[in-house]
Amino acid sequence: MTKPAFKRVLLKLSGEALQGRWGYGIDYDITASIAKQIKEVRKLGVDIAIVIGGGNIFRGEAASARGIDRVNADYMGMLATVINGLALQDALEKIGVFTRVQTAIAMQQLAEPFIRRRAIRHLEKGRVIIFVGGTGNPYFTTDTTAALRAIEIGAEVILKATKVDGVYSADPLKDKKARRFDTLRYIDVLKKGLKVMDTTATSLCMDNKLPIIVFDLLKEGNIKRVINGEKIGTIVKG
Repeated sequence: MTKPAFKRVLLKLSGEALQGRWGYGIDYDITASIAKQIKEVRKLGVDIAIVIGGGNIFRGEAASARGIDRVNADYMGMLATVINGLALQDALEKIGVFTRVQTAIAMQQLAEPFIRRRAIRHLEKGRVIIFVGGTGNPYFTTDTTAALRAIEIGAEVILKATKVDGVYSADPLKDKKARRFDTLRYIDVLKKGLKVMDTTATSLCMDNKLPIIVFDLLKEGNIKRVINGEKIGTIVKG
């Protein structure tokens, strides 16, 4: 068996990753596929925490542009992440993966409050943690949540799962001449405005020397390949 390259990771999933072929909402075939890949990673003995977005249900920034108060819109987006987190928890527990959902917004009937020491203890006991509710504050994205939670739990890397196989110089779906990068420095991402993570998240990772690997989630088995150290996607580091 290949020895994993990482012992503890944070997986960043966008809400759009769950919508699958429908274009909105939750595709339960997709959540089942993601759950299966996560189970394979747990079998390697890797601690895994997940931060999930809510863009498949509600996107606060877009709603704000249409006239909804930005603070209210962001809180609505946080609630969307809770729905996604519970859906992924259900998919994981159906295949025997012990899971805990922790939220930055208190809702005791649905999930635990985020408590750093408790989160670390869950990981030590082999449970998968799903962080929802963002940071609990408006104006911060789930990218920033991922960077913050990864640092707090001592993750070695952020795995950002996307619909493309890395970071490109331009949108590869629109520009056929777009070039894929194998490696990038944090400062290059910030200077070039590349859409890896938002600037706050990238700066947090840079300050704490936390690498980010951007890879294609749609190819089944890629989560395990990345954790085993295969050179896929784009790695952002110092």
